[in-house]
Amino acid sequence: MISVSEAKDVVKNNAGSLGTEILTLREAANYILAEDVFSPADIPFFSQSNMDGYAFSFQDYKNGVSLRVEGFVAAGQSQLPSLQPGQATRIFTGAPVPANADTVVMQEKTRVEGDRLIIEDVSLVKGNNVRPKGSDIRLGELALPKGTLLSPSAIGFLAAMGIEKVNVISHPRVTILITGKEIRQPGQPRNQGEIYDANSFMLIAALGAVGIGNPEIVFVDDELSLVHKALENAVAKSDIVLLTGGISVGDFDFVLEATQLLGIQKLFHKVKQKPGKPLFFGKKENVLVFGLPGNPSSVLSCFYEYVLIAIAQLTGRDGLLKKIRLPLGQGFSKKPGLTHFLKGRVSDGKAYPLDGQESYRLSSFARADCLIYLEEDGSRYEEGTLVEVHLLTI
Repeated sequence: MISVSEAKDVVKNNAGSLGTEILTLREAANYILAEDVFSPADIPFFSQSNMDGYAFSFQDYKNGVSLRVEGFVAAGQSQLPSLQPGQATRIFTGAPVPANADTVVMQEKTRVEGDRLIIEDVSLVKGNNVRPKGSDIRLGELALPKGTLLSPSAIGFLAAMGIEKVNVISHPRVTILITGKEIRQPGQPRNQGEIYDANSFMLIAALGAVGIGNPEIVFVDDELSLVHKALENAVAKSDIVLLTGGISVGDFDFVLEATQLLGIQKLFHKVKQKPGKPLFFGKKENVLVFGLPGNPSSVLSCFYEYVLIAIAQLTGRDGLLKKIRLPLGQGFSKKPGLTHFLKGRVSDGKAYPLDGQESYRLSSFARADCLIYLEEDGSRYEEGTLVEVHLLTI
């Protein structure tokens, strides 16, 4: 067996980077930009009113002096009034400010008598309530650098500049192989000895949380020929293959043998950790293969701790699992020799281990918002001990 830190280094060092592709903005959320993006225009495109009110030239304004109101300007209007000295125009939020105007007074601080505007804003200064042309970004300026994660706000920024498509680092193609004759789908009848599939649902959701959708799901009975064929097909069309179950040394555990028959290079098998000690990681050419132990808590813990490392490397993202240090909210004891990933919850600035740490139990994981990392050589952790905490809110 190898240590957790050694295993993580192996994953990181064997995950390269994927190619690039052109996507529309509607497709590009959660991707990483593959090149710098420069603004194709001044944003805003023109000086805009920041609110409903009246636009005028500040040099015409003196406290208590009225201005003549001429016409109005609405958002989207292209024909603008040509203001003469001493004139103002009604204007609405987002509307272009006429060329001879430089200030907008909000309507709540005015009154109109006939066609005369009386301004009652004693704090008004030149340029108030106007969004100047190019004040967000100028034509030709760097808008977003290469390596930027396309968050919802970044997507909106690009759209506001009129950009339709972007060059991004591709996302990995993922196949999930669920092994086991005993697996049934929720909603199906279940016989004695059978269980419902939770692992594919968890992995689909976990991949979706980092922006990777539409993994292929394949269910395989515990027979060597079937596991071999399914794995062969998956490796041929995937960047990452995730197998659940069948990676231990039982009579019906055929994953390791199938990887050997396919010529998948074993990079490690078994890690000094709990849960997930039988974890397998291998590689064939550029395809990464993870054999995840079948118990649900092992599957999800290994996904967070190892598969996310590979995804980050492949897609050009920073570490996807945020790590902080917090004091333990209560003491915990373990035997030295294995790193523990405890299901936990953060509350009042402390990390609390939850009940139900066994690898088959999902009820505690469903309440967890972190994994508490307890080092391999540690044994007794007193309340208040500073520990590493891996936050699950990705």
